[in-house]
Amino acid sequence: MNQIYDNGLKIFYKGLEELGIELSNAQIEQFVKFYEMLVEKNKVMNLTAITEFEEVIVKHFIDSLAIVKVIDKDRLSDDINIIDIGTGAGFPGIPLKIAFPEIKITLLDSLNKRINFLREVSDELNFDNIDFIHGRSEDFGKNPQYREKFDICVSRAVANLATLSEFCVPFVKVGGSFVSYKAGDCGKEVSTSTKAVDKMGGKIKKQLEYVVPTSDLNRVLLLIEKEKATPKSFPRKAGTPAKEPIK
Repeated sequence: MNQIYDNGLKIFYKGLEELGIELSNAQIEQFVKFYEMLVEKNKVMNLTAITEFEEVIVKHFIDSLAIVKVIDKDRLSDDINIIDIGTGAGFPGIPLKIAFPEIKITLLDSLNKRINFLREVSDELNFDNIDFIHGRSEDFGKNPQYREKFDICVSRAVANLATLSEFCVPFVKVGGSFVSYKAGDCGKEVSTSTKAVDKMGGKIKKQLEYVVPTSDLNRVLLLIEKEKATPKSFPRKAGTPAKEPIK
């Protein structure tokens, strides 16, 4: 392994230890390769403003894997079906797939360039059980092939929770979970999103505030359980959930 990565990898191992995650050398090498592909592609298209190895380790890799604070690791070791909405450069989906290779994962993003990049990553890292969707969540959330077909939906997308719930909860099976990664100051946003979450058939079960391991970054993981089927009228047509969030 390249020595310039040594300090970043020390931080990574410390963060993994704090999260109780053990990775093989091969999995660590996959993370490094993903990083190299990310910064190389970032030269020609905007994938992330964070490009320093140590920052990517903390703000993208460890942060993505922090889901184990609200979803049991054993559950992530089964062949469950996960969808990552608004995956962008592949977060949290790609780190989850590397750390928990047994999962079936679908990555959805509205920009085809990003989806094409993620296909390249998947090919390079020899993933199986991974799918890609180029499109809007409002459209695919009504598609019978995807609607209420996933055990877990995850999203680090930047959107109000009311909007995000309409994007994400329709994909989740009754009894499944939606995990939203949020900044640490989202209390008011959460309190004003309860009605939207409920209308989608969900209920906020946990609001976990934490500091990203090895950093001073305050984050929140919201665990929403799907208790009943989403009404057929949701999600509304593309663009509406963002312009007119349910209040």
